[in-house]
Amino acid sequence: MSSFTKAPLRASVVTGAAGQIAYSLIFRIAHGDAFGRDQPVILHLLDLPFAESRLQGTVMEITDCAFPLVHGVVATSDPKTAFTDIDYAALVGAMPRKEGMQRADLLKANAKIFIEQGRMLNEFAKKTVKVIVVGNPANTNAAITAIHAPTIPRENITSMSALDHNRLVGQIAERLSVPNDAVKNVCIFGNHSKTMVPCVEFATVHLADGTVKSVREAVANDLWIDNELTPIVQERGTAVIHARGMSSAASAANAVVSHLSAWHLGTAPGQHVSMGVWMDGTVFSVPAGIVFSVPVTVTDGQWAVAADLDVSRIQEMIMASATELLGERAHAGFSSEE
Repeated sequence: MSSFTKAPLRASVVTGAAGQIAYSLIFRIAHGDAFGRDQPVILHLLDLPFAESRLQGTVMEITDCAFPLVHGVVATSDPKTAFTDIDYAALVGAMPRKEGMQRADLLKANAKIFIEQGRMLNEFAKKTVKVIVVGNPANTNAAITAIHAPTIPRENITSMSALDHNRLVGQIAERLSVPNDAVKNVCIFGNHSKTMVPCVEFATVHLADGTVKSVREAVANDLWIDNELTPIVQERGTAVIHARGMSSAASAANAVVSHLSAWHLGTAPGQHVSMGVWMDGTVFSVPAGIVFSVPVTVTDGQWAVAADLDVSRIQEMIMASATELLGERAHAGFSSEE
């Protein structure tokens, strides 16, 4: 008999479950980092048939960890089995960009994948399912998923921008020689691309002397913030690839955990996080029909855009990222009204 009183969540269809990011992510979920240390989970793990042996190896390791919170594992290459009655989905798997491939070709190839995943969610998942799309281009893949899952509320399908958010926090904390949790209320606007807008306009930092200052005041170097910090965050993924010969995996998995934890457990009073969410045309002058990263607060599992923030200083950059996403939508061959 379980010592936990909560019913298990069918916690996640982790697509691409035999891949690098998923390998880091699955064990974090199993340990309770995403949904709480008192929330049992039943893990649903999906990958393609060719990865079956590696996926079974992962299942063996989950068993060998004897996680108290894991009340079952469903490992499969069948989408129906994976998506049936799930509460959360982390859509990690996507086609990577190959040498010589144009971005438009990548968008069209991934559109096919996420059209199908949207349909699977629509047909088999709970109508309350909450989805984070990780596979790139994440914002547009999330929009495609939402459009092809019409019975699931569009606010329940999101894209990950917590990795960029965390990268921004890390850079500021390193610059000021403070712990990461001393930096509050940075945010990411826009696409997960070089047009993203890392924003410190509303951010504060708790300094070692006990004072709390705005990040701009504490850094006291606008040139560094505007001309160096922004490209560092925008190009961090490329820098990681150059350094380790592979794309970000552990940090990406950690960002999924950050996103899921905020969504499930809520944000602290007075603090916001960054999420890619469906735009309805009412906030920050961003057009409707795209998934766009914005600062949000979360209460009782429902996110709300921090729409009262004054973004006039960065409005032009926000609109440039929105324009890029409208272009991605066109290249992927879908409209927001499908």
